Amino acid sequence: MRIALFITCFNDTMFPRTGRAVTELLERLGHTVEFPQAQTCCGQMHFNTGYRPETLPMVRRFAEVFAGYDAVVAPSGSCAGMVRDHHRVVAAQYGDDSLAAAVEQVVPTVYELSELLVDVLGVTDVGACFPHRVTYHPTCHSLRMLRVGDRPLKLLRAVKGIDLVELPAAESCCGFGGTFALKNADVSNAMLADKMRHVLDTGAEYLCAGDNSCLTHIGGGLSRLRTGVGTMHLAEILASTEGDVR
Repeated sequence: MRIALFITCFNDTMFPRTGRAVTELLERLGHTVEFPQAQTCCGQMHFNTGYRPETLPMVRRFAEVFAGYDAVVAPSGSCAGMVRDHHRVVAAQYGDDSLAAAVEQVVPTVYELSELLVDVLGVTDVGACFPHRVTYHPTCHSLRMLRVGDRPLKLLRAVKGIDLVELPAAESCCGFGGTFALKNADVSNAMLADKMRHVLDTGAEYLCAGDNSCLTHIGGGLSRLRTGVGTMHLAEILASTEGDVR
């Protein structure tokens, strides 16, 4: 399968290792991964803060750049959700018929990583090995917008050597929410404190999630408390093999 990697701004800027992990994983499974150089932001930040007409050029660029691939994979439930749920809205309200048609062609090919692996490629055991105690946080967009359900957990359960422990109150938000953490800092910090307490209760060495934005928020709190708990994107654990040293 010919798959395009939509890296997302956050990963491209701060977590390039996640994109490399996605590429290594999919190539190991026998697929061709391409990185369209002309890709830009999906427009989520603009859309969510009320600058919806300004999102139009990014929606148009996405539809042009990612046309013609068998699938488009994003290591982010947040950005995949923006494309799947809101690009049609922007195209219909501010675009024209040709843009709406182009968006309609591309949107059904866009998947969050766990959706692509389980639903499209039909795999749960990807040949990973990660001998550590891990707990999984389902991020809000993946859980509530994309409804990925237990797909990430199916993939993690198949990882060789992993000690996967359930996260108490897993479906509770971590408090990040993009600009929410800035505009409502006190509430955000209270939600973060609850999430960190639950993570520490598991005794996990690593917290795993499908969005690095949430991992940055939670991981920052865990680091400030010097807990020793690390954070890893789902792709990085799934790309790990017995030869990896961590």
